[in-house]
Amino acid sequence: MRLSRLQQILGVKFNRVSLLEQALVHDSYVNENPDFAPASNERLEFLGDAVLGLVVTERLYHELPDCAEGQMTHLRAGLVRRDTLARMATSIGLGEYLYLGKGEEGSGGRSKVPNLAGAVEAVIGAVFVDQGMDEARQCAMRLLEYEYQRLIKTGTAADYKSQLQELVQAQGQKTPNYSLVASSGPDHARWFVAEVRVGDKVLGRGEGKSKKAAESGAARNALQRLSESR
Repeated sequence: MRLSRLQQILGVKFNRVSLLEQALVHDSYVNENPDFAPASNERLEFLGDAVLGLVVTERLYHELPDCAEGQMTHLRAGLVRRDTLARMATSIGLGEYLYLGKGEEGSGGRSKVPNLAGAVEAVIGAVFVDQGMDEARQCAMRLLEYEYQRLIKTGTAADYKSQLQELVQAQGQKTPNYSLVASSGPDHARWFVAEVRVGDKVLGRGEGKSKKAAESGAARNALQRLSESR
């Protein structure tokens, strides 16, 4: 059976294999094959996105008790972002199993980041519907274990500006822009004030003995404020 190998890779034996099949159906396939029974994977993708976010949040909370909220937000964003999910999907050959329309197939749809990331979320959503939260949690973390360990080792060392950029881009926003808004003091003891904006919105403000320090402080302030507003 076509999906038997994929179930082995996922480590999940579905009660309803039709759910796994639906998780692999791109909307382009449905558009070109209106008589095909399963709908596209969009609803399962929506559900899986929420499940994945909760699973990752839960693990970070329990395994990193000394990690601040802002840092956990940064780590979670790094794990559930499309690039990360697509990289994991590629490692297990998930693209080979996708149902794609001819146009999407011809344009390289099996390796497109949105298609792969969406399929990962949809598969996790399918596991949740088929077997519940415990199995969905285990499946998600099996799939993301390598990325999780890699991010824990490198992510906590990232500077505040990098953290902020990854966070806002994961939310689909523009790249943060830094500006020097004030400076004072003699040449040998200057003091700088910087702001960071996304579009016209000021996200944070920071101060320091150098422009770099002020920008880093602004990014840190922005991360704190974003965490508090969630």
